[in-house]
Amino acid sequence: MNKAIYLSEEEQVYLKSIVQKGVHPSKEITRARVLLMLDRTGKSDHVRYKRTAEYVGISVQSVYNMRDEYLSNQDIETYLKRKKRETPPVPAKVDGRVEAEIVALACSKAPEGHSRWTLRLLAEKAVSLKIVDSISHVRVGEILKKRNISLI
Repeated sequence: MNKAIYLSEEEQVYLKSIVQKGVHPSKEITRARVLLMLDRTGKSDHVRYKRTAEYVGISVQSVYNMRDEYLSNQDIETYLKRKKRETPPVPAKVDGRVEAEIVALACSKAPEGHSRWTLRLLAEKAVSLKIVDSISHVRVGEILKKRNISLI
């Protein structure tokens, strides 16, 4: 499989405008630079991957990955603007249900021997009631602040 990149004149002009203006996100500028350096259109010798990596300030493996990504879809817009993740890498531990139960707990009567709820007491109770596996008192405070609830 041919791994060479040949850009049209319009594509070259478009990429050069991105690099020269500097008003785009830095990742887009970096990706545009890599494509321009790897372009073999009208060149007798091509720039080596190591030299490209050093010039742009990334690893050689990143250059290979960017080349392969561009060659797989051949669309500059798609290549420059990477797709956003649909789901976060780690699912959120605290969702709306957990927040609602912690708020309800904060609004309930304080436990025996205490005049009022504290953030630490709420965190411990939420874990003991198996509302959530673990939670810090700081996170409980954030949940209550978001709902404008004060424990005083």
